[in-house]
Amino acid sequence: MKRLSLIIFIIVLFGNSSFANSNDDYSNLTKGKWLNKSDGYKLNAKSDKTVERFKTITFNVDQTFVLDSVKFKYTGEWNIICNNIYLEFNNLDLKTKIAVLENDELIIGKDSYKSYSGAFAGLVNFYEFTGVPNATPGHLIMVFIGIFFIFLAIKYNYEPLLLIPIGFGIIIGNIPFFQAEGFNLQLGIYEEGSVMSYLYFGVRQGIYPPLIFLGIGAMTDFSSLISNPKLMILGAAAQIGIFLTFLGALVLGFGPAEAGAIGIIGGADGPTAIFLSSKLAPHLIGPIAIAAYSYMALVPIIQPPFMKLLTTKKERLIRMKPPRSVSKLEKIMFPIVGLLLTAYISPSALPLLGMLFFGNLLKESTVTKRLADTARTSLIDIVTILLGITVGASTQADVFLTSQSMWIFGLGALSFIIATCGGLLFAKLMNVFLIGDNKINPLIGAAGVSAVPDSARVVQHEGLKADPTNHLLMHAMAPNVSGVIGSAVAAGILLSFLM
Repeated sequence: MKRLSLIIFIIVLFGNSSFANSNDDYSNLTKGKWLNKSDGYKLNAKSDKTVERFKTITFNVDQTFVLDSVKFKYTGEWNIICNNIYLEFNNLDLKTKIAVLENDELIIGKDSYKSYSGAFAGLVNFYEFTGVPNATPGHLIMVFIGIFFIFLAIKYNYEPLLLIPIGFGIIIGNIPFFQAEGFNLQLGIYEEGSVMSYLYFGVRQGIYPPLIFLGIGAMTDFSSLISNPKLMILGAAAQIGIFLTFLGALVLGFGPAEAGAIGIIGGADGPTAIFLSSKLAPHLIGPIAIAAYSYMALVPIIQPPFMKLLTTKKERLIRMKPPRSVSKLEKIMFPIVGLLLTAYISPSALPLLGMLFFGNLLKESTVTKRLADTARTSLIDIVTILLGITVGASTQADVFLTSQSMWIFGLGALSFIIATCGGLLFAKLMNVFLIGDNKINPLIGAAGVSAVPDSARVVQHEGLKADPTNHLLMHAMAPNVSGVIGSAVAAGILLSFLM
């Protein structure tokens, strides 16, 4: 009897103690949210860098719980048995976990959680989704670059139609937000399903460049080229920068396809650079496009020193005879003949060349004025906006600021310089075989790069510096527009070799 009474006393004593502890644990668990900071989230599949993020557990009074790890949200039921808290997940793939309360901390495996009010946990969650904790020095650098592009466009009028959309796009692309592998806020260019990603589809698939070429064709007058066809050679000569830079990129360790995409920067033709890189090196579209458009905008700075270096005062004073008058029939026939000749040489460039010559035929036929007006105004403006914003936004700091990007910018500058020098030197070579008033002013060779019409304007400006009465603009437009055709043909050749 005494032994039985002792057993009953022990059961009652310890049972009441356990019950009291259970009530305390129950009250502690359900009074707020439990937070744990984890750094186990990889930034993306290719990165070893991890980012911190609070995980939260909410214990409800109906003995259900919610474990929110941002990427995943798990639910289940909880029970307290002998001071242990058992978490049984509704997801059958997850095993039951055991948690313990120690000194106001909830221990689950290696993770330690602290209790906070629901309002505080909400503030923490809000803060983690702001730009402050997710900003990096790279984001700030890129935002500064975007502002600098806008400054150049407004202050110095450097290609404002390109640099303002691209500059603002760079700022958009570098607003920091929480990112992690397997977690998609659907905000940025590289997040599947986002609006920006859908807009970027036109860049990634090479849709925008042919539409740009359609507008360029509808704006371009090929009369100067038709009246003096030999100047087309200067546009072809300037493309030497593309192929020499291709070889240089191979030497630096880039793959053949990557080297081809980088080399095309020397053509100073942004749409062509985007088109080729979308086919050969989609992962390099951002830096290649930014480099190409940057050097197009900086034509008035880059070209003049080399124009002065490679020409003499006497050569800069050469006057060229006025171009002959071109008939309407010649203007109509040119886009058809031009397409057949160039596309047969380089069928891979057909999307670019076809749209370029089609746009020009709309202009020169004079019976499709509405279509030509749409192509050279509304259509090209819309596409330019979309292309500029999305290309700019693709320069997300963690993707763009790499050693590869720096090499691409360096090679792009070299390519552009070589192309400019190639046109100048070939013009000087042509003069060896020309006599009298057939000689050409070597300055127009610099217009062989396809930055239309900026490089032609630079030639006009430098020509007027040497002789205020010597107007070279119409002569420079011939190698300038042939440079557009030449860069497209070069892109097609590279594409057919490297695909």
